[in-house]
Amino acid sequence: MTIELSEKEEYGIELRNVVANRLEKLMEQDDRIIALDADLSAASNWNKLQETHPNQFINVGVSEANMVGMASGLSIAGFIPFIHSFGPFVTRRVFDQLYLSGGYAKTTINIYGSDPGFAVGPNGGTHTTLEDVALMRSIPHAIVCDACCAVQMDWIINEFSKHEGIHYVRGNRKSVHEIYQPGTTFELGRGNVLRTGTDGLLVVSGQLVYEALKVAEHLARKGVSLTVIDMFTIKPLDKELLLKESQDKKFIVTLENHSIIGGLGSAVSEACAESALAIPLKRVGIEERFGEVGTPDYLQETFGLTTEKIEERIQDFLNEINH
Repeated sequence: MTIELSEKEEYGIELRNVVANRLEKLMEQDDRIIALDADLSAASNWNKLQETHPNQFINVGVSEANMVGMASGLSIAGFIPFIHSFGPFVTRRVFDQLYLSGGYAKTTINIYGSDPGFAVGPNGGTHTTLEDVALMRSIPHAIVCDACCAVQMDWIINEFSKHEGIHYVRGNRKSVHEIYQPGTTFELGRGNVLRTGTDGLLVVSGQLVYEALKVAEHLARKGVSLTVIDMFTIKPLDKELLLKESQDKKFIVTLENHSIIGGLGSAVSEACAESALAIPLKRVGIEERFGEVGTPDYLQETFGLTTEKIEERIQDFLNEINH
């Protein structure tokens, strides 16, 4: 698969609408699908589910831990629950409930954590999640995804409904650049090569896939050829693809809208170390800080995750390993 950046200037459907629309279709097909929201149904557009399927929607109020407990109970009773809140409130705030009432109890809970990293915007530091992937990766057998666009998010939500266990997907509520053509299918635990190169490997997830393709295009003009992998499933990681595409590469860079501790960069680093890959690796993400108030554009710049900042950080890394 080769993605041409010139085809990706358009924004897709808002991801919150993608999730709500897919859940509505699932509810029409299966009355076991139950959506639970923690007093954010207007922000998530899940209020439409309350209107169209009132018996399959529950607004639990500002009570996220209770929402997880209810979802676990619904799972035990044979239902298929989907829950939503901002990323930190369905991971960090409720981690004990997810770990015990979810993972340990072997129930099924499908989780949409919205507005990760710089996407949080003016909601500020308390609502910023830079550690959600790290937390969710630590739950045994959990599946952890980072959706890059509307097409991928729609597929993930639909796929989650078919499986038992703890499933987490993070994604912006608003529109992002569309990467994949409508109707594209994926496979949980399998990454996608979006661009092939000879010098280095750029492994990315989520909203930053678009920036990764731009960076690869810019660096190609400077004589640096990159293979770009969309590693949308962070757990389980596609180690087979990672090792295959690392062959004959001079370096690896990971890119994520998340802390460099415990996220995609850590997962890739662990896989490389365990496979004795002696390749220089740079984790590009958010380093040793908390969130703050600002527009998404301001925060992306502040966190060093704009196209220009990413390219600069990769260039500095290349200068280090070449001298």
